[in-house]
Amino acid sequence: MSPSMLTLLLFVFSLSSNLAMAVKKGIQTPQTLSRGWGDDITWIQTYEEGLYNAKKRNKPLMVIHHLEDCQYCQALKKVFSENDEVQQLAKEKFIMLNLMHETSDNNLSPDGQYVPRIMFIDPSLTVRTDITGIYSNRQYTYEPEDIPLLLENMKKALILV
Repeated sequence: MSPSMLTLLLFVFSLSSNLAMAVKKGIQTPQTLSRGWGDDITWIQTYEEGLYNAKKRNKPLMVIHHLEDCQYCQALKKVFSENDEVQQLAKEKFIMLNLMHETSDNNLSPDGQYVPRIMFIDPSLTVRTDITGIYSNRQYTYEPEDIPLLLENMKKALILV
C-alpha cells in the first residue's frame, strides 16, 4: 500500500469516527438564518439590513419575533413552515427577518414585548400598526389556527400605504 493511499485511508477513518462521535453526542449542525421558519426563503440577518433592503427593493419587511424555547412560537413556526402559500408569498414578495431578541426600535413593540409577534414595515419604513391579529391583549401575535388571517395580513402588507 502506497504512503499516499495510507494517508487517505487514515484521513477518511478519522473523519468518519469524528462524525460518528458528533452524531452519538447529539451535536446539532449550525442553524441557518431560517431557524426552521422556511429554508427556501432568503432571510435577512439584522433589522437594519432588513430596513435597507425593504427600501431598496421596494418590498415590505416582515419581522417575526420568537424564542426557541417558547411552545407557542414552535407551534406557529411549524404551521408557518408547512403552509405552501405562506412560504411562497414570504419568499417572493417580502424581505424576511426572524429575531430571537428585541430591537432598539420601540415601534416594533407598540403593545409590549411578547412572542410570537409578527410586524410588517412598508418600503417607506413605516411600521404597519394597522395590520393586527385577533387578540386585543397581544395585537400582533398569531396562533397556529390563525394562519389564514396571517396570510390575509401578508396580502394587506403588500398594498403600499
